[in-house]
Amino acid sequence: AMKNPVHPGAIVREDAEPPDLSVTEGAKRLGIGRQTLSNLVNEKASISIEMAYRLSKAFGSTPETWLGMQMAFDLAQSRDLERTIKVKRIETA
Repeated sequence: AMKNPVHPGAIVREDAEPPDLSVTEGAKRLGIGRQTLSNLVNEKASISIEMAYRLSKAFGSTPETWLGMQMAFDLAQSRDLERTIKVKRIETA
C-alpha cells in the first residue's frame, strides 16, 4: 500500500485536457454541477461510484481505477484511527 497516495481529485485537476479546461466546462462535460467538481478537484469530496463511472467515461479509464485510488487515499488518511480502535477478536468455527 502506498504511504501517501494522492487524492483522486488532484489527478482530475492535473490531468484535465485541455489544460485550460475550466471547472464550469469540465462539470458540463461530466454532467454534474460546478460545485461538485470544484469540491472534488480541491480535495474536499470523495469519489462516489457514480462519479467513478463519469470519470472513467471522460478519461478512458475504469471505475475500479478511480475507486481504488479513493480507497488507497482514505486508508492512508485513516491509519491513526486504526490504532485507536480496540476490538476483541471473535473466533469463528
